[in-house]
Parts: sequence; structure tokens; C-alpha cells
Amino acid sequence: QVQLVESGGGWVQPGGSLRLSCAASGSIFSPNNMGWYRQAPGKQRDVVAVITRAGTTNYADSVKGRFTISRDNVQKTVTLQMNSLKPEDTAVYYCYANAVPYSSFSTGNYWGQGTQVTVSS
Repeated sequence: QVQLVESGGGWVQPGGSLRLSCAASGSIFSPNNMGWYRQAPGKQRDVVAVITRAGTTNYADSVKGRFTISRDNVQKTVTLQMNSLKPEDTAVYYCYANAVPYSSFSTGNYWGQGTQVTVSS
């Protein structure tokens, strides 16, 4: 019932920009933490950026100064603005949300299906 719908992935040249968006839908309250993770071929899934309901952010060192995460608590969306993209940013990007379903008293972890970001010439 709970679903994270991602959009904005694609191909871009080095130095370019992309904006990823993710909307949480279904019977859940406004999520607690939301974030973006990525997984490059042959590597583990690593955190890119996380934002709390209050707006506190944390970024992986590799993306600080280039990526910006934001959210809308009413729309239950999270956005990742990616600037100055590098080939090493190429990966599948996954949206993440921790939220309480209307029918539960405990949080659940939810993941998007993943969207491909490719940075190359």
C-alpha cells in the first residue's frame, strides 16, 4: 500500500545537473527521515543524503557542496538536486522513507524502485 515513486533520473554530461524527486503515497503519516541512497555496479548501497522531518540534513562527503536534499512535509516528497555531476556519481539512486502507517504504531522502512543516473561524455 505504501509506495515511493521516483522521477528525474537519466543521462547527463559531467558538470551537468539532475533533479531527483520522490513522493511517498499511501496510508502513512508524514515520514520521519527521508533520503537518497545509491548503488554503483559491484558496490554496496551507500547513503547519499538524509533529511529529517524538521529539515536537518546530512550528506556523504563525496557529494557535499554539490548535492542538496529538501523535502515537503505536506506533499510527503523529497528532492535531491544534483549539480556538478561526475562520472563517479553514476549509480542507481533509491529513495528512502521511514514512516508510520495509519494502521500501525511503529515505523516502517520503505524504498523506491530505483532510478538510473548516468554521468558520461
